[in-house]
Amino acid sequence: MTRPRSNDPLLALVQSYFQEHLQRVRGASPHTIRVYAHALRLFFLFLAHHHKRSVAALTLDALRVETVLAFLDHLEQDRGNSIASRNCRFAAVRGFVEHVLRHDLAHAGEYQRILAIPSKKARRRPATYLEPEQVRAVLAQPDRGTATGTAHHALLLFLYNTGARISEALGISRLDLQLVRPYQVRLLGKGRKERFCPLWPETVKALQRLAPASTDRVFLNQRGQPLSRDGAAYILGKYVAIAAKTQPNLRDMKVTPHVLRHSCAVALLQSGVDVSVIRDYLGHASIATTGRYLSTNLEMKREVLKRFWETAHLTRGREATWRPTSALLTFLSSL
Repeated sequence: MTRPRSNDPLLALVQSYFQEHLQRVRGASPHTIRVYAHALRLFFLFLAHHHKRSVAALTLDALRVETVLAFLDHLEQDRGNSIASRNCRFAAVRGFVEHVLRHDLAHAGEYQRILAIPSKKARRRPATYLEPEQVRAVLAQPDRGTATGTAHHALLLFLYNTGARISEALGISRLDLQLVRPYQVRLLGKGRKERFCPLWPETVKALQRLAPASTDRVFLNQRGQPLSRDGAAYILGKYVAIAAKTQPNLRDMKVTPHVLRHSCAVALLQSGVDVSVIRDYLGHASIATTGRYLSTNLEMKREVLKRFWETAHLTRGREATWRPTSALLTFLSSL
């Protein structure tokens, strides 16, 4: 994408931040681009209101530590953002200020003061995950006698098998799949980082049953177009609601595609898989981050998996009642 010419330094830096830094240098996903764009839109609207001028009239002088702090207070007090949302939006602002600093050294001192603002500490909520019988109940709901049900079953099984982020799963093409031994899929994660994930034979069979399509994408909607994130969430929610009739605990759970990622991680941990292997399996950025979360104490809330789902084909340990360590849910929150 070519950067439009602009005589406005602020606009030019916003354009280069998104089009050159985030997309080309960092390889940010379209979802990250949308999230950051929304955060900066809120920020610039706040600056315009704060300085009593239009957004078009804003200059780099508006980037001051006191106005950034006021914006963060505005997010929490006026917009009712949670600490997590506040920190996420501040990350977008901080990333932009870092980009500005590289191009405007004359005001480096002010930008450094902004970058020194700490993120707010928030208590991490335990991650939501499904136990194997709950996953099996959800996977049993699509009618595999129909093309639609076959496609839905393949999507849900793929998400649980790979622990893929929903953006990674929806982005795969048929060329990314290897449906002959060794079964595997190529996933493109955050920062355009590539990894390969093994596939269960059951997942391979489900993918092979998908109807031929004119597009190269694997997961499609009923119109034959690439499935959206909202579409995938709707499909999962529909079958969770049906499965809740036999699994009452599902009624009070908010089950998103990311919950299947957490469920995969729980099963891998319970199976005795090394944390460094899980990091690579899920495309986690840093083992240091994983180690930090594992060392944090969180009170366990309930007993979880006794053993991995029967079709996982991982090495089985001895039969014993298993309770997760106090680090388990903390690790999941880092995914």
